[in-house]
Amino acid sequence: MVTIRNALLSTAILTATCVLNVEAATDAERIAALEAQLNQQKAAMREQQRMIEAMDAELQRLKTGEPTAVVPVQPGTGTGAEPYGADPAATVAATPPAAAPESTSKLSAKVYGFVMADAIYDFKRVDPDWQDTLRVTTIPTESGLYGNDGNFVFSVRQSRLGISGDYGEDITYKLEGELFGVGSDQGQTTLRVRHAWATYKNFGMGQTWSNFMDIDIFPNTIDYWGPTGMVFYRNKQARYTFPMGEDEFSVSIEDPDTALSVGRFRDTDNCDLPTAPPDCESTDSTAADVFQSYNDIPDLSARYRNNGDFGHYQVAGIVRKLGYERLDTGDDDYEVGWGINTSAGLKTWGDDVLKLQLVYGEGIGNYMNDGGLDIAPDSANILRASAETVPITGISTYYDHYWNDKWSTSVGWSMIDLDTSSGQDDSEFKRGQIAQINLLHYPADHVMLGTEFIWGEREDISGNTGTDYRIQFSLKVDFDTGDLLRR
Repeated sequence: MVTIRNALLSTAILTATCVLNVEAATDAERIAALEAQLNQQKAAMREQQRMIEAMDAELQRLKTGEPTAVVPVQPGTGTGAEPYGADPAATVAATPPAAAPESTSKLSAKVYGFVMADAIYDFKRVDPDWQDTLRVTTIPTESGLYGNDGNFVFSVRQSRLGISGDYGEDITYKLEGELFGVGSDQGQTTLRVRHAWATYKNFGMGQTWSNFMDIDIFPNTIDYWGPTGMVFYRNKQARYTFPMGEDEFSVSIEDPDTALSVGRFRDTDNCDLPTAPPDCESTDSTAADVFQSYNDIPDLSARYRNNGDFGHYQVAGIVRKLGYERLDTGDDDYEVGWGINTSAGLKTWGDDVLKLQLVYGEGIGNYMNDGGLDIAPDSANILRASAETVPITGISTYYDHYWNDKWSTSVGWSMIDLDTSSGQDDSEFKRGQIAQINLLHYPADHVMLGTEFIWGEREDISGNTGTDYRIQFSLKVDFDTGDLLRR
């Protein structure tokens, strides 16, 4: 009844307005007519706002389990002096639980992402499959390995597209991809999944940031790969988070994937290995062909995060079973890996943030941003060699400074160091460093233009080193549709 009466009255107001505008012969009469119309519209808006507030209050009572309340709507006369269209008998009553407000159960969805184009001049050369970014492990330690110094690259591989949303308060989802191919697609501009993550209340499952890492310490830089000594891994997992006010504690089991090296025995005939069967016949197979990872237990990680006005700090730990096996004999064994990751994002002045991380562990290389190795041979003597975990130290320290709302600079340094074993090959990765500084400009909403200088260094077990430095200019335009299905 209230809706019908409001509609009729709105029609009457519009009709009366037209009549007044036609019949008013003088400016004074026109002014009076417009003032009357304005007063009526204001009254209507006040009444609608009162009804919205009453319905919202009742909804909150339902959610908190408070007793049902009946909120009367005050009657009106339809004049400009008070709310129009009000029905003296109209009320806003509590809705039975079985018929909760429809908006709490509708699907929410938004499309988001960005288009990002990079123009890069590399003063040296890296592995061509990774020329779009300065990944430290791709820097050669042999001069001229990838050709003459100097390389110009255009890239759009950082561009990203995602969709996310929820079903009410208890269910969320995210599906996100980008164009930076890795693995069998390395070097290609091809779509790959970044996140495929769903949650129900405090439980989540799918692929997203590892529970062992802290994504909030990733600096405001534009090179794709980022700090070499940072724990950085999107992993498939199942996670439960215990809310603790502003803080949180979470536990997860994560997909295991042992990163192993057969070291200096890479090219050794498998029949020459000490565990080869007595009747072994050489088939041109080597140790690299025979040994592979064997993972039958998921990694276990736990994380505590404290949030406050100062920023945040986080402590995470992980335990892993690092299995390996021989394909020719079926023999298998394992080592135990573990790690502790401490990190913090500390607010300083204005919007500035100091981002710090220190990580140490044995057999956690698979979770590092670059240069990771979990297990390797523990001896150069093939008759005594077995596997051992590789100790790793990672450091990352960056500072994000915002000059104002149009300009920012990020500067910092990161390092990873592997305590390599005597069974590894001299050409294998030992230590890496990266340093960056940039100047980014935000000329309009959703637009970023910026230039960044990047330096990187790789050191092998042999002591050979290789360095590279480059300049990158990027344009990024982001978008976010907001809720498409519910607002």
